[in-house]
Amino acid sequence: MEAGKLPGFLARRLLKAVAVVLAIVICNFFLVHAAPGDPASVMAGQSGAADAVFMEQLRRQFGLDQPLHVQLWIYLKSVLTLDLGFSHRQQMGVAALIMERLPATLLLTGAAFAFAVVGGVTLGALAAQRVGSWADSFITILALTFYATPLFWVGLMLVLVFSVWLEWLPSFGMSSVGAGYEGWAHVWDVAQHLLLPALTLGLFYLAVYARLTRATMLEVQDQDFVKTARAKGVPEGRITRAHVLRNAMLPVITFAGIQAGQLVGGSILVETVFAWPGIGRLAFEALLARDYAVLLGVFFCTSVIVVLFNLATDLLYAIIDPRVEVG
Repeated sequence: MEAGKLPGFLARRLLKAVAVVLAIVICNFFLVHAAPGDPASVMAGQSGAADAVFMEQLRRQFGLDQPLHVQLWIYLKSVLTLDLGFSHRQQMGVAALIMERLPATLLLTGAAFAFAVVGGVTLGALAAQRVGSWADSFITILALTFYATPLFWVGLMLVLVFSVWLEWLPSFGMSSVGAGYEGWAHVWDVAQHLLLPALTLGLFYLAVYARLTRATMLEVQDQDFVKTARAKGVPEGRITRAHVLRNAMLPVITFAGIQAGQLVGGSILVETVFAWPGIGRLAFEALLARDYAVLLGVFFCTSVIVVLFNLATDLLYAIIDPRVEVG
């Protein structure tokens, strides 16, 4: 990748990213408002005063009495200033609420992503080096099992085995309530709570990376440059690392970049099963409460994260493969 072409590449990609995020914001706005139910009725019911006058006041307060295109214009102006609105259920700003929950989601998805990539690439490489052996068959069956098993069932089984039967790990939450741990004791407590949800979220993607790594390595092993390296007497370990695995990692990196963003948006189920206090669980609670401001804020946040991950993937791809031109 030529250094002189990098600024122009970044500028073009950032412009496209802004356009994509804007289109997603508009689509999410119309999708959320197309959902059945009256948010003013929900807010009034939670306040214990569901009379018509109070509901009309709520509609004026949150702009629900305006035409839809006016609501959209007001919302777009607010998003441009990073004002994501106010949560009637939580009684605090949506941006502050998301920033409070976002670190928990990033910790969960980051741990699951690292586990899936490292474990999947390792298993896939082992299977590719031992094609047709019992190890290859075992890894293939294991990957297909993880891929075909629903996430919620995996999570419940892990809780049943490691929390209920063996009592090795905590089952719910991010930390022990009322324990008052500090320093490394707090880190260890969070790590124990993190293990089961990270495994649950990561096992599915581990299976995908294992299958993809195995397939791409088998394809690269038949290329002429690998045969030439063997004919020159290059050690097999170096061939695997420097030639086969490096070239096989390119499609894995592309897929991992797409999946990294999806992990953040797709953690709702795991966070709900394990009561993990992240933005996925926040979105689920906001959906039940018809808290449109929180829902739109979470959608906006996850959209930005996905776009940023895709941009980082393009840069990493160009760095790893010198044949890719950013211009």
